Amino acid sequence: MQGLSELSELLQSMKPCLTDRDFVFCSVQGSLNEYVRLEPVATVRESEGLTLVLPLPVAEREKLGFNGVFRQITLSVHSSLEAVGLTAAVSRLLADHGIAANILAG
Repeated sequence: MQGLSELSELLQSMKPCLTDRDFVFCSVQGSLNEYVRLEPVATVRESEGLTLVLPLPVAEREKLGFNGVFRQITLSVHSSLEAVGLTAAVSRLLADHGIAANILAG
């Protein structure tokens, strides 16, 4: 089934769900192979290193540094990879309420 691409349809059909778990972003050196046992929710490879998105208790247990504790909002919408404006619209709505957003899409 083709994903939705019209912003108005995306916003109408999404079903946001706030999880009850706390997550942190940990910047680490080395390869993902060294951290895969931690079962990160997401990873991002950048020039300055590897970022792991981990449940707070995992980061604390492993004594990994982090700044800030975050919650996860899942939008539950079938969007096209070519859809334009969804993350911008969601980010703007959160910003209007003073909520920081570190948006990851998959």
